[in-house]
Amino acid sequence: MRVLGRGPGRSRSLTREEASYAIGEVLVGRVEREQIGALLMLLRYRGETVAEMAGLVEGARDHARLPWRISRKVDLDWPSYADGRTRGLPWYLLAALLLAKSGLRVLMHGPVNGPGRQALSDAMDLLCIPPSATPAEAKRALDATGFAFVPLEALSPEIADLLALRGVLGLRSPMNTVGRLLDPAKAKASIDGVFHPAYIALHLGVAALLDRSVTVIKGGGGEAEWTGVKPLLVTTQAGETLWPVVDGAGKPDSETAADLVDVWEGRRQDKAGEATVIATAAVALWAAGRLADPAACVVEARKLWENRSS
Repeated sequence: MRVLGRGPGRSRSLTREEASYAIGEVLVGRVEREQIGALLMLLRYRGETVAEMAGLVEGARDHARLPWRISRKVDLDWPSYADGRTRGLPWYLLAALLLAKSGLRVLMHGPVNGPGRQALSDAMDLLCIPPSATPAEAKRALDATGFAFVPLEALSPEIADLLALRGVLGLRSPMNTVGRLLDPAKAKASIDGVFHPAYIALHLGVAALLDRSVTVIKGGGGEAEWTGVKPLLVTTQAGETLWPVVDGAGKPDSETAADLVDVWEGRRQDKAGEATVIATAAVALWAAGRLADPAACVVEARKLWENRSS
């Protein structure tokens, strides 16, 4: 904390090794709660560097004993960490299920507790998707359906506890970025949504240091989700690709997780919700390396949606 907070001209950012050590000490409980708050807020106030974030992710992964050993490689890592304050239903969940139906192995992870997470939990319950709390459970889910959801609370209760400090500190902390970059199964690729565009470069820089393939978008409420109503800038280490408008359907009128499941199962129509699923699935197909052309991805995503019940 002295390194970070000694004032102008005397403070500096942490090195990658220092950041990894610091978060390791926090996660094993060798620090006071006051020190935790000071550390997280100093990092946020100064603005996290790529090296600091890489160190925090490495320390968190070491603490959580990642990666999980799953016999067949996961095709797409899909973090879900938005708290729902500025977003609606989790249409991105249906997009992930479309990819799983297409033969890709998709592992989603994030907190299941806390404000704004109820709609996702309710939707998974209604869709009979049990959380995978162990590597063995994740493997069984992936083998059976191509999709697994791993609760952050199962990966590391301590990391989940740090993430929940937002309610005490009143601000997001670097742990929001750490969670998104955990990559529990060391997947071939990741799709990552951020709320603030400034974090795109940070996420990509950390991924580069960790030798990972990550696709980052400014998504709805911070999730990897795109309505298709406006053009979307899709960014990877290789550069930026501007995706054109896919659909002008407007805002979904579904309000509950049951509505979302009814749309998935064909009992209800919601053109805007369906458009969001298709647009999001198209970007995810591209992120996973299934197709290289955005237009082809949209065509394939529409086909997957139309054939989802077959």
